[in-house]
Amino acid sequence: MISSQPSTLLPSLFEHIEEGRRLTVLHVGSALPETVDFFSRYRCKLHFVDLFGDLPGLVPGDEATEPLAQKFLESMHIPEGTRFDLCLFWDLFNFLEREAVAAMVQTLKPHLQDSTLAHGFAVHSLKTPQSGKVYGIRELQEISVRPRPAPLPGYNPRNQGQLERMLDCFSVTRSVLLPEGRLELLLRAQVKA
Repeated sequence: MISSQPSTLLPSLFEHIEEGRRLTVLHVGSALPETVDFFSRYRCKLHFVDLFGDLPGLVPGDEATEPLAQKFLESMHIPEGTRFDLCLFWDLFNFLEREAVAAMVQTLKPHLQDSTLAHGFAVHSLKTPQSGKVYGIRELQEISVRPRPAPLPGYNPRNQGQLERMLDCFSVTRSVLLPEGRLELLLRAQVKA
């Protein structure tokens, strides 16, 4: 069953986007119909990367067989020269080990620009249970929420401070406490020359 939750931060991703401007969007997760419909209002190129389905393979392991950064490169398939305007991470960082977050950030860095904005979820308390949800965008101030068919492996909740230390190419610009002890985050890329 599809439900929705209000978002006070999602509109901030779009407030500085000029009408008619072409967007490049990274959406981590499945291509949900309502998200595709929402972005059909914009001139944009959508990159759907369902890393949630690849989670068992995106854990630190035997780096001698295949480095973790290489696993992310293969999973994300980002075309060379792509620069993202928006990144929708949802709750991905709550399912990656520290080394996996570092590898993903390394993969993303060449595709970020100073104007890149991102959205994601963290937890307020590390005792917050897994939400078991799949997220998308229904409207500018409304996130679509679906139950996951099964819990995801490797739940490792992160609070805002932990994420800020791990995501060296992003800074948190705003956060809002949500029900059930989760945090909604708005991030801005910090591209270092």
